[in-house]
Formats: sequence, C-alpha cells, structure tokens
Amino acid sequence: MYPIGRQTLWTAAAVAVLVGAAGCANMTEEQQRGTARGAAIGAAAGAVLGAVTDGSKGAVRGAAIGAGVGAVGGHIWSTRMEEQKRRMEESTRGTGVEVTQTADNQLKLNIPSDVSFAVGRADIQPNFRPILDTFAQGMVRNPEARVLIVGHTDSTGSDAINNPLSINRAASVRDYLAARGVPISSMTIDGRGSREPVASNDTAEGRARNRRVEIFMAEPAR
Repeated sequence: MYPIGRQTLWTAAAVAVLVGAAGCANMTEEQQRGTARGAAIGAAAGAVLGAVTDGSKGAVRGAAIGAGVGAVGGHIWSTRMEEQKRRMEESTRGTGVEVTQTADNQLKLNIPSDVSFAVGRADIQPNFRPILDTFAQGMVRNPEARVLIVGHTDSTGSDAINNPLSINRAASVRDYLAARGVPISSMTIDGRGSREPVASNDTAEGRARNRRVEIFMAEPAR
C-alpha cells in the first residue's frame, strides 16, 4: 500500500475546494454548504482509494473524481425527476416561470410575481394554481422527494414588512400543496425578504422580477 503524505492530502483538499466552488454556482447558501460538504467527503474518499492503487498521483486523481461525485451525491436525477421537469415545462410554457435543473440535481421553479402573488399579498393568484396542481401531482408520484420553498420580495418597504411577507408567501405555497396530497413533512419553507435580488430594484421591471417564489424539488440519494 502506498503511504499518503501530508502534501498529497493538502492537494486533495485544494481539489475539493475548487470542485465544490465550481459546483456552487447559482445555488442558495444552504445548497452551497451541502455541495461543499459532499465535495470534501468525496475528495477524501477518492484520495484514499487512489493512493492505494497509484500512490500520490492516484490520490490526486481520486480526489478530483471523488469531489465531483460528492458534490452532487446528495441528490439523484432519476427518471421521475426528469418526468417532473418535463411536465412542469409543459404546464408553465408561456407563463414566464423558469424551470431548470440545478448543478446539484434539484428541480428549480422560479415563479415571478405576475404569476404568483399580488403586491404586498400572500394569497395565491388564480394563474398560479394550475402550476402548483401539476407540481403536487408529481410530488405525490415521487414520495421520496423533498421540497424547499423560498419566498422573496423587492426592496420596497422595510425588513419588518418584507421578511414576514416572504415567509408567508412560502407558507401559502406549502399549504396549497399539502391540501393536494403532498406530505407537509416533506416540505421546508424559508423567507429571504429583499436580501437576494436577481435584478435591480431601481426599476419597476426589476422589482417585479425580485418579487418571486422559488421551489426546489430534490430526490435524496439512497
């Protein structure tokens, strides 16, 4: 067996940082932490296995491979996830809702304010209901999936108004989905207020983009 030197371990750690950073693009803070942890664990395991077969060079290669696998290892992109993505793309076509697969294998829905909620309100608009109905059907078909619902506001008003409004919007989505058969235990909500804008708050168009709800659906790896 080849010994693993201190320099090799430092190199493996550096690989984990680089891979984890690359995988964290366009993720929320919670997703970034999970990806970084996965990359570190994967890099360590890969370094050990690589060193067994090919010394220090194998350790570095193993760290890179392990970090890449670990960075997305917390979630799987199954046929059920792909089917849910396809259904959501069909049901939201032409609405302005963005449906994407994230770097860490989550299905992300970005729902703008003209679809989801009226200004200053947390009750779901009629145009939003068919989208949530389709989403709920997919969740019922995939009981192992987990959902994170995040509410956002623009910068109009104070944090004392925006913070509870954003979490109340997320709660409204959760309650709507729960009423359609999605286990409430599978859903987590969060409110970010105006802290994570995706556009400038200096224009009406930008503020409308910032008033949004993001829904993340993930199927945990077993």
